[in-house]
Amino acid sequence: MKVIIIGGTGTISEPVVRRLVASGHEVLIFNRGKRAEPPEGARFITGDRRDPRFAQTMRAHAPYDCVVDMICFTPDDARTDVEVFTGLAPQLVFTSTVDVYRKDCLTKYLDLPAMETTEFAPRAGFAYALNKVACEQVFREATGASRQAELAVTTIRPALTYREGSVPFHPLWGGSSQLDRIVKGKPIILHGDGTSLWTALHAEDAAVAYENAIGNEAAYGKGYTISSDDWMSWEYYWRVVAHVLGNDDPRFVHIPTDVLVRLAPELANWLPVHFQFHAIFDTSAARRDLGFDPQIRWEEGAARCVRWIREHGGFDSSDDHPEYDRIVEAWEGCIARMHEAMGGTDAS
Repeated sequence: MKVIIIGGTGTISEPVVRRLVASGHEVLIFNRGKRAEPPEGARFITGDRRDPRFAQTMRAHAPYDCVVDMICFTPDDARTDVEVFTGLAPQLVFTSTVDVYRKDCLTKYLDLPAMETTEFAPRAGFAYALNKVACEQVFREATGASRQAELAVTTIRPALTYREGSVPFHPLWGGSSQLDRIVKGKPIILHGDGTSLWTALHAEDAAVAYENAIGNEAAYGKGYTISSDDWMSWEYYWRVVAHVLGNDDPRFVHIPTDVLVRLAPELANWLPVHFQFHAIFDTSAARRDLGFDPQIRWEEGAARCVRWIREHGGFDSSDDHPEYDRIVEAWEGCIARMHEAMGGTDAS
């Protein structure tokens, strides 16, 4: 099959490209050429999807058996997909996100794990998720759920996905300085009490669902959630990373989400709209239709990520982030003052 991937060098899309090439598909990659080189065997087309010449470029290489859009982030992007690819391909695979689902319990009881039927209701202000909801709406209105639609859309909603080359995700700090903190025995901030449930899906497992969605008429007009089935607390998530780093007794500092937002509003801006909630999902539909069956558990995946970072320059220095320690000191000073105000008694 002839497949064009809009994106193609990202965390999920690069393993997708590798799988498709290995399976003998003709694979074209379209992006701005600012990231890694595409895997061997794929053809590369340089361009910007928001350039007025995008449609002309896509027509020049058509027709396609499938379009996989990894970087459709706004409803305008979705409308462009419909306008450009209708008549050029029978199927478009759209990458949405599990963030479209309601995760909080503020307005009603929430059933867990979240399923494809779970209400679409991201928190107000969560622009990334709200835009993905709008994209899905554009596709539904333009193509419907009919398998006979001129352009059938298959939607895949990944949860947190990682692979070698990325860093174990921390809701506050990017980069690998968090790993350096663990190695040096410095305190690690966890939002809340560290017990909200989380998942981490290796991109190689995610790529299986994408490959099996392509040309799969059973998936036309449908949406699928993909995530790891290993549900773990944030504290366990980081205990695994600490163990890989050789520290089996990491020091965690639990700080309420609303306090972190006040102490570090720029760093913590995703906490109240996303990370403070459980993020666990039912994947039975993807297992049934897409052969999705994740094999790489977090214990293995974390070790692979850490090994890759050590082999490619090592960790960022945590000493370059004194603001981290200022937050810890401010919180622990507050606790000490509360303890003193209570007469120094042990509240336990």
